[in-house]
Amino acid sequence: MYELENVLRPYAWGSTTAIAGLLDRPATGGPEAELWVGAHPDSPSTALNAGGAAGTAGGRVPLDALIARDPEHYLGSESVAEFGARLPFLLKVLAAESPLSLQVHPTLDQARAGYAREEAAGVGRGAATRNYKDDNHKPEMIFALTQFEALCGFRPAAQSRAVLLHIAECFELAGLELPPLIPRLLDDLAQPDEPAALRCAFERLIAGGEEVAAATAAVAAALLSGAPMGSYVAELTTVVKLNEEYPADPGVLISLLLNRISLAPGEAVYLPAGNVHAYLHGLGIEVMASSDNVLRGGLTPKFVDVPELLNTIAFEAVGVPRLSAETTMLDQELFRPPFREFQLQRVELQPGAEPVPLAQSGAAVIIVVSGAVLLDSPKGDLHLERGASAFLPAAEAPVNVHAVAGATGPAVAFAVTTGMKN
Repeated sequence: MYELENVLRPYAWGSTTAIAGLLDRPATGGPEAELWVGAHPDSPSTALNAGGAAGTAGGRVPLDALIARDPEHYLGSESVAEFGARLPFLLKVLAAESPLSLQVHPTLDQARAGYAREEAAGVGRGAATRNYKDDNHKPEMIFALTQFEALCGFRPAAQSRAVLLHIAECFELAGLELPPLIPRLLDDLAQPDEPAALRCAFERLIAGGEEVAAATAAVAAALLSGAPMGSYVAELTTVVKLNEEYPADPGVLISLLLNRISLAPGEAVYLPAGNVHAYLHGLGIEVMASSDNVLRGGLTPKFVDVPELLNTIAFEAVGVPRLSAETTMLDQELFRPPFREFQLQRVELQPGAEPVPLAQSGAAVIIVVSGAVLLDSPKGDLHLERGASAFLPAAEAPVNVHAVAGATGPAVAFAVTTGMKN
């Protein structure tokens, strides 16, 4: 088992205090958006005491390089056969102080084809116009540590139409001229074929231009002037806040096409390929297949490739894909989305409690967010304080998690491993 040092991503939308507070360490003073725990080649964690090239003690080795030394030892033969010689998942601690970009992730086939196409075309890996950073898909889940606000997938066209009808009534009651875009969107969403209705409305908005900008500004101004929000407080408040961050951006009104969700601490959702989403505010544990492939659709100054975005989105209304915990006979609290690359285990141990076995399938990573734990495997022990994390090779299994003797409060940790076959 190897303790890890992890890479902190300072994206502008990140909180300046949330990750530092969670992990009990000094803040950097700047935005701290994501802490990456894993072996993605863009920002791999560093394994401590991993030995140098000649096997000397005390070495610091990037986790992807460590795994490359002996993939079957570190990942397990089944994982290598299914996912290749790379850690199939990535854990992030994510802290959103302001909204992330509206985005969607490709399927595995789309990622492979897009990556090969951009490599053949000579698009630089760091180019602003690059869509595909790697050849992998990026299904993901988010577990809320605080109240967590998000947009997640298309809601039924009739529900979005109802919000726009309410906005139209607000303009009428105030004696204001209704922006021409609103009736056009109402016509789009009235189509009997729901996927076509959602696509038409989305395409009209993502096209941007003066009409979209003017309508966005007019709607936000009407809401700020005291227009009644009725039963759409969350949706319309979101429009106002998004317009403050990204004035006249197409994503502001696109938000009305999407499910607006609030997760309480301890709740989780998963996000398959094609799901349009945006995290708005909150602190959470995010888990995904090990990829950085994002197609953006607004709420960002970055490149938006509209044709590729439209090819990637699944234009279908979905319920909020909530993910409930499963408790095994061994008292393991597991979150198991329908993806083979990963599952999440939450471990909470009161002082003096019996140890909990990790539900380990192949390799695993673990991070401690409260108290301290002792990891016990047949090959050794590892003590982890709050804020510490570790990589657990497949060959170390089975691993038990113990509460540290003498602790005054509960220990809480999160572990990720490959999804177990049913």
